[in-house]
Order: sequence, then structure tokens, then C-alpha cells
Amino acid sequence: MPHDRRPTLLRTLTGGLALAAAALLVAGCQAAAPEPQQTADATPSVSPRPPGATPTPIETQTPGATLEVPESCDDIYSGEMRAALESENPPLNDPGVTMLSTQNVDLIQIIDGGAATLRCTWGVPSEFGLATNVTALDADQSETVARELGESGFDCQPLGDGTVCRMEQKGVTLDDKEYTSGETHYVGEGGWVSTAWINFSPEGYTEDIVATIWG
Repeated sequence: MPHDRRPTLLRTLTGGLALAAAALLVAGCQAAAPEPQQTADATPSVSPRPPGATPTPIETQTPGATLEVPESCDDIYSGEMRAALESENPPLNDPGVTMLSTQNVDLIQIIDGGAATLRCTWGVPSEFGLATNVTALDADQSETVARELGESGFDCQPLGDGTVCRMEQKGVTLDDKEYTSGETHYVGEGGWVSTAWINFSPEGYTEDIVATIWG
């Protein structure tokens, strides 16, 4: 049996979930920055960027990757999904939203390590929103991501020519507010779509991205 290394997102509330939901990341369609050390908050949230944080864009493609990462978040959704997102939880890429697209440290290191990536968020800093990265991977990185998701307890199923993996948790915050949070990942030919969300998980969201990018 593989060693259980569930991501921080699914640890106890005081030790993990509130920290996970409040984790900091650079805003907009940018590369992820390393997560700073924080103390757990009473309420999970899509947290604001700390003063002085400066996003660092990724400008080059990943060597060996076959996926060309889209240049804009406008290019990863169908018209129907984009309209639904605009209606249900605008805006796209609020500069204050810095939620990580995953809480798995090993996966974060792939994004932080220079992989070409596009970041898209929906919502304002609150307890309601999501963050997505579309990241180019080489063959070794794809294998690493897929293995890590399986070993971390995600439920993985075939989707198109790749694999989609999901994890979800419901709970109650320290101030007695119910929440639902989770992560969804797709690993396909040459690329990876990672999404973390709290209280906002649109039906067919990842499937729509996969269909739009991979066809």
C-alpha cells in the first residue's frame, strides 16, 4: 500500500484546511510563487495578496512538452462556460485573489520550478472562488504528477486521452460556517490542469477546459 501523503488541503481544519484555503499565490495569469509560512485562520478564504508581493511571469515553454500553453485565460474556456463563470462568480483574475491551484508541495514545486504555466482565477477575495493553472509538462513531469495524485488519495478516472483526479472535503469552520473545498486535476498529453476551489465548483469546469485545449 502506498504511503498516504494527502495534500495539506485535507488535513485537520486548524492545522491544514484554513491554512490551505488562505494560502498565498501571485495574482492574474502568472507563475506561482512559493507559499509563505502562515498561521491558520478561523474561516477558509480566497485570500488577498500581501503588500509588496510581485508576480513573476513564466515566459518560456517547458522543454520536451508537447502542449503549447494558451496565452490568455480567454483561450481556455468555451463560450458557454465563460458566460456561466462571468455570471456566477466574477471577475476573472481579480488582483487580490492569490489562492494556490494545489496544496500538494511536490506539485507546487513543479509549477515553481519554471514550467510554462497560465494562471486563471474566478471571484474576489472571500470564502467563494477557485484558482486554476494550465501547465506544460514533459513526459517525466507528467508521470510524476500522475503518481503523486494517486499516492495522495485522489480519485482518478480516465478522461479523454488523459486522467482526471478529484478530492473534496466538507466541514465546519471554527466560527461554525459550513464549507466545501477540494482540488481537481487533469493530466493529459504534454500538460496539466490544476484547480483548487472553495464553495465554488462549477459543473463540468475541468472537462470544459480539457475539451477547449485538447479538443
